Amino acid sequence: MTTSTALYTDRYELTMLAAALRDGTAARPCVFELFSRRLSGGRRFGVVAGTGRLLSLLREFRFGEDELRFLRDNDVVDAATLAYLEDYRFTGTIRGYREGELYFPGSPILTVEGSFADAVVLETLALSVLNHDSAVATAASRMSIAAGDRPLAEMGSRRAAEHSAVAAARAAYIAGFGATSNLEAGRRWGIPTMGTAAHSWTLLHDDEESAFRSQIEALGTATTLLVDTYDIRAGVELAIRVAGTSLGGVRIDSGDLPIVAAEVRAQLDELGATGTRITVTSDLDEYAIAALAASPVDAYGVGTSVVTGSGYPTASMVYKLVARQDAAGAWVPVAKASADKASKGGRKAAFRSLEHGTASAETIAVSAGFDEVDVPSEHPDARPLQVVLVEAGEIDTSFEGAEGTASARAHHLRVREELPIRALALSKSDPAIPTLWVDAV
Repeated sequence: MTTSTALYTDRYELTMLAAALRDGTAARPCVFELFSRRLSGGRRFGVVAGTGRLLSLLREFRFGEDELRFLRDNDVVDAATLAYLEDYRFTGTIRGYREGELYFPGSPILTVEGSFADAVVLETLALSVLNHDSAVATAASRMSIAAGDRPLAEMGSRRAAEHSAVAAARAAYIAGFGATSNLEAGRRWGIPTMGTAAHSWTLLHDDEESAFRSQIEALGTATTLLVDTYDIRAGVELAIRVAGTSLGGVRIDSGDLPIVAAEVRAQLDELGATGTRITVTSDLDEYAIAALAASPVDAYGVGTSVVTGSGYPTASMVYKLVARQDAAGAWVPVAKASADKASKGGRKAAFRSLEHGTASAETIAVSAGFDEVDVPSEHPDARPLQVVLVEAGEIDTSFEGAEGTASARAHHLRVREELPIRALALSKSDPAIPTLWVDAV
């Protein structure tokens, strides 16, 4: 059964539509742009995520009988608008940064072109998806950088709403995490899943040894045993006695992790379990992971911090009208001038300027008209950042599903290599590269 996404929309989108249908401006060609004025939390770069999900949700953006009945019964819009919505299909074009791409202040992450009626109703859905997923992906990328070559697993489903948990697992995977505990994310997006047992498993049994033996019998010696339910040192000794020195791993979920990890590593080596890996999972964020860089830790599991954007649960993106045709059919740049919330009018094209393979600037060319914008002549080696996601209403399916998710992950890991060294620091600072505005030629 298909579920409509049309009412994942703020009411004022539809009241504006109703008024535009009444005064004749609904069909006026427009350009809307989704961007962020600044990076949340003094971070040095952002990560675009959610694009593939948005495209799939756009396909289901249809006003069926149930949706129209709700709007009618609650007097949201008039009869003429209901008639328009009954046949609504997005027929415009959407360009944007590839999912997994890095973004900076002012980056035109998504450009929606179509009639006012076509484009205005997508505002809430686009912001809902990209603000959430990009916040998670940005935090996850910072954690991935801090972890280095050590694997990361996302395990925050219990700290997020059920649908957000699945989306967060996907965003974290795109930004460098290697696995998730969420099975729906595994089924839907092809993300590797992981997980063995919680403390309740140990507490279920009459003693820790019974719990360990049962887990080994069920899952084999390659499993990971949780050793901190009672006493960590005793738990490690028991784990090796039960499983032998070929035990796959032990997990630590409490204590002063740098100290505990060192003690557990020494104990495992003394017991002959030199190949047994140590995974830590106690309220980690990018700072805690970085603090463990010198510790004998083999893998990390991150929950609350990653699914909540590590303290910044939104990417603070906005969706603004930046160009429209006037009554005579000429293109007019338009912009908001409010204090601290000003925008730049005009259709934009974005390029990543590189010096010897390292990003040096986000170059954004602004067009007063509607012509295609070429690579700026002063930046001939710049990399174009925008791709066509929807053309005349037709969605490019290569960005969706498990294939699109894997592609976004590969793209992110590739472009992250372009970042200058200063971008890898976790402290608050200015964006890693400046945003340069140039006039399109």
